[in-house]
Amino acid sequence: MSKTIALPQSAPFAPEQIAALDQVIGAASVVQRAWLSGFLAGLDAAEGKAAAPAPAAGPKPKLLVLYATESGNAEALAAKTRQDAQKRGFAARVLDMGDADVQTLKDAGTIIAIVSTWGDGEPPQRAAPFFRALMGDAAPRLDGVKFAVLALGDSSYAQFCETGKQVDARLAALGAERVAERIDLDLDYEAGAKTWTDELLERLAPAAGSVIHVDFQKPVTSAVTKSAPFTAEITAHGKLTSERAQGETYHVELSLAGSGLAYEPGDALGIVPENDPALVAAIARAAGLGDDPALHADLSTRYDLNTLTPKLLHDFAALTGDKALAALAADDAKRAEFMAGRQLIDLLETFPHQVEGQKLTALLRPLAPRYYSIASSQKLVGEEAHLTVARVAYQSAGRERLGVSSTLMADRRRAGESLKVFVKPNPHFRVAASGPIVMIGAGTGVAPYRGFLQEIEAAGAARDTWLVFGFRNFLYDFLYQLEIQDWLKAGVLGRLDLAASRDQPEKRYVQHVLWEQRARLREKLDAGAVLYLCGDAKHMARDVDATLMRILGNGEDAVTGQAALDALVAAGRYRKDVY
Repeated sequence: MSKTIALPQSAPFAPEQIAALDQVIGAASVVQRAWLSGFLAGLDAAEGKAAAPAPAAGPKPKLLVLYATESGNAEALAAKTRQDAQKRGFAARVLDMGDADVQTLKDAGTIIAIVSTWGDGEPPQRAAPFFRALMGDAAPRLDGVKFAVLALGDSSYAQFCETGKQVDARLAALGAERVAERIDLDLDYEAGAKTWTDELLERLAPAAGSVIHVDFQKPVTSAVTKSAPFTAEITAHGKLTSERAQGETYHVELSLAGSGLAYEPGDALGIVPENDPALVAAIARAAGLGDDPALHADLSTRYDLNTLTPKLLHDFAALTGDKALAALAADDAKRAEFMAGRQLIDLLETFPHQVEGQKLTALLRPLAPRYYSIASSQKLVGEEAHLTVARVAYQSAGRERLGVSSTLMADRRRAGESLKVFVKPNPHFRVAASGPIVMIGAGTGVAPYRGFLQEIEAAGAARDTWLVFGFRNFLYDFLYQLEIQDWLKAGVLGRLDLAASRDQPEKRYVQHVLWEQRARLREKLDAGAVLYLCGDAKHMARDVDATLMRILGNGEDAVTGQAALDALVAAGRYRKDVY
């Protein structure tokens, strides 16, 4: 089978000529391309235009694209940057900080670091050991190394792009030469990242030689992407929790028939959200936007109507000329106090101004997709994807707040209706092919483990599996109870430990189970077990990490415990999907 040929956009032809040549050459057989090559060479020789031998190429400059990722965005950008750098003549390679040795940086040549910040100022989990080593006293001098940093983050957090900022400052402090100013990018990072990397690579690229880079095969990508999602029908929709439960959690099944979408247990399903119509109407009233249907549609589907950021306060003050708001935005303490628990609607009602729709939307962040761990295996459910959705609803600053995507699925969609979806792979959270696995999770953190166990059930092979599952009340919040108990009886699940936090006077969480079962856990680790953790990042993940370090440090040696936990992460034996 012949490969698809595509001329690079840098080829010395007009765009329409490139398209015409792609059409002809791309469809040509090997024999046809050989004939054409000989014909053109013979034609040039007959006219005395034979090409002179090309001078020997010198060594290509080294370029390391170093990335730290939690959700996969930095990893995807790193892969694209490496590809673009190779086209420009670099000997480029890409490296996950989770696999990197800080001592090797001194031989990197030029480093482009693409660094995500997780949560409020923390490095991604896999990158944390490297980050600590980079910041430590034993980090090497980097004199002669060049670098540039692209930082990814979420401006709704106070420590926006903090990990990227620290990496940038540390590389410079170690003697490396900064060849471009750091760029800090928010959720809508794609266009800014492309412009920055294109300009950087163009400036650093070696002098053009006689070799033209040709893409011999176009990348094969799914027709379904974040920008072109699939409209999936909801085939099942039901509540998992009891009516007496404090919160509501739903099971949602989606048909992927006809989409061509494939996923692995551990991957996430991206949901294209829509804002609550009641919130859209309240925003329109507060800003005096009128009843423009097109504007209301944009507010429903294109813009983030919840998140307050310091930049939004500054920008709205500048747009309206509101001196009181400008003073509040300039005062760190007062600004933080105002923003706590508040959203865009509070800003518009507290500082009321009539504004033009386009001027308001120009200040807003794009409405980003929401990602849910897939709670199924295609080996068992076929062309379906199952989700476990906790409805988010709470009170703050005197107003009820609703989760954008969770209430879309819980309140405003039912079986027979549809959602726009796409798959986001999570290669670092896949079920191990063999050996023991220990699955730790709380609440909806059980979702990927349902997919893992379905995968194991479909394979029909015996596995050493252990689930440590936490929830509030056994009677009200034990998600997928019957399925889990059936897997336990069938031997698909080897051991089950539960932590019902509110079923006794003292709260009991998954970390307490791990400590109680520390001898068993160490036995599993000695046998090569892979640990998984899924659920809340802010509290549960921190507490579990602390407990694991305590166990691995024999209850008292924190340094040994941290080193042992870092070793598990580096070996791919401690995998997290936390949010």
